[in-house]
Amino acid sequence: MSIPFALYNAFSETGFGGSPAGIIPQAINIDKESRQKIAREIGAPATSFVSHYSSEQVSVQFFSTVTELPMCGHGTVCLMTRLVDLGIIEITDSETLEVRLELPTTIATVEISKREDSRTQVMLDVAIPQFRTDTLDPVQLSSILGISNDDFHQELVPETAVGDFVHLVVPLKGLNAMSRLRPDFDAIVRFCHQHDIQTIAVFCSEVEQAANTLHVRDFCPAVGVAESAAAGTTNAALSCYLIRHQLAIPANNQPLTILAEQGIEINRPSSIRTVATMHGSKMLRLQVGGVATRVFDGQLYLPTQCR
Repeated sequence: MSIPFALYNAFSETGFGGSPAGIIPQAINIDKESRQKIAREIGAPATSFVSHYSSEQVSVQFFSTVTELPMCGHGTVCLMTRLVDLGIIEITDSETLEVRLELPTTIATVEISKREDSRTQVMLDVAIPQFRTDTLDPVQLSSILGISNDDFHQELVPETAVGDFVHLVVPLKGLNAMSRLRPDFDAIVRFCHQHDIQTIAVFCSEVEQAANTLHVRDFCPAVGVAESAAAGTTNAALSCYLIRHQLAIPANNQPLTILAEQGIEINRPSSIRTVATMHGSKMLRLQVGGVATRVFDGQLYLPTQCR
């Protein structure tokens, strides 16, 4: 038995960067247990299984190699780009199309448009996170990250962002500190379980590319990925942290765009765009997205018991 399958790289202009995601657009008859096995076999940080699609609505589940995900930013960018490439979603160069994304526990809005170079750009609405300050042992945190206490930012403190995922946001001094990170992934898994978090998002405001706002590394072994090359919900949470601490300031209630570079240290350079719509100090809408690049497509061969 075979079904169509494709692999795309999200947040990358080329086929050798960004975060990969598998797309299975005809998955309505594949049971949950088999979906998890397939995602593990594919080995990408996320694989989408589509039960229904049209030009206006897509019903999908996302799985990592170890668990079902409540949603997935980079997986959505790959999925929607694939549906445009297949002609299932049709869009002209001058329009912005809204698609309803139906997830197992929520519904999200996706905006799809064409850039000036005709590349498909996908922007996903994500939950605006709430922040909490957990009681953390800085010695333990520095130990699992493989850095010293002196590498932490001296004026900004780690905070936990609770939205579609739960991210511990850890600000560092700069790129030198970022380059010294030597994460202990087994210890990070235990730490995440201990503190009810899913990823440790480490960032600094010093960047390699001048057009960007922040430099990011995101450690996610608790959800099946040692280090993410590009993470949508993580960067949305980081952008909210910047706004919260007035490190990024909206002008005259205009949408604020924050560009992040990620994946450089693992040789998968990525560019992630976050847009925050504000009214005064109140955030009204939070979107994250970018482009995706097709790597390959073909057929996935399955045993008959997967249906």
